[in-house]
Amino acid sequence: MVGTPPRGRTTEGPDCEPLGKRTAASQSCPLERTAYFRFSKEEEERPDDMVFEGTLVGKMLSGTTTGPDGNPWQWTGQRAPALNRESAPKWGKPIPLFNGKDLTGWRMAGTGTTVWKVEDDSLVSPGNGPELINDSKFEDFKLHVEFNCGANSNSGVYLRGRYEVQIETDSIEEPPSHHMGGVYGFLAASPELPRKPGEWQSFDITLVGRWITVVQNGQTIIDNKEIPGITGGALDSHEELPGPIYLQGSEKGHVAYRSIVITPAEK
Repeated sequence: MVGTPPRGRTTEGPDCEPLGKRTAASQSCPLERTAYFRFSKEEEERPDDMVFEGTLVGKMLSGTTTGPDGNPWQWTGQRAPALNRESAPKWGKPIPLFNGKDLTGWRMAGTGTTVWKVEDDSLVSPGNGPELINDSKFEDFKLHVEFNCGANSNSGVYLRGRYEVQIETDSIEEPPSHHMGGVYGFLAASPELPRKPGEWQSFDITLVGRWITVVQNGQTIIDNKEIPGITGGALDSHEELPGPIYLQGSEKGHVAYRSIVITPAEK
């Protein structure tokens, strides 16, 4: 496992403050420090909690955990990049990502007996099938996407292949960041708009560095908030690199997409 350590569920050595709040120059603790990350057995669907134990040496955190079969896993991680930008972006020309006819420019990835289809000029998620990943990669951008989420259905739009803006009509009992328009696991929509199963809606999303604005149906629901880390379904954890737009197909139900247009920032 290579990437950023889990956030929000950590305990650390009793003699040190939490990681990220000290620097090597100012800390009184040794430069080699121990950290623990715990995931509940319910969350991981296993008989015991999944515990990561690691040692921080310089900028690298490494250690061990156990897989579902009880065998040891080795992992490494490093601090997520800040992704600060020195100036406001200058936007380029809009680029349509979906031609309304077929899957040109997209590829399916993952398992499942169902596949993505084009029906009535729209991309339709398969339900418990593969993800749909665009061939192009982008850094900072504005994205317009229209979607129609069926009843009791779930999907999402992954930005740079790492941060999911949630689309759902089945997660009302889950935490607010798992609801429609939230950045899954991190940022909740505010206000949270009423679900509209079977109706066409739109997102206008701006992503600059790790700062995101989400406008749903013309109303701002996330206003220039920082995304602290990657979503669990991320393609990778290399946050400093450009990445693709991908549409989640592995969840249940069907969501249709149309008018997917991205406006990248100019270099």
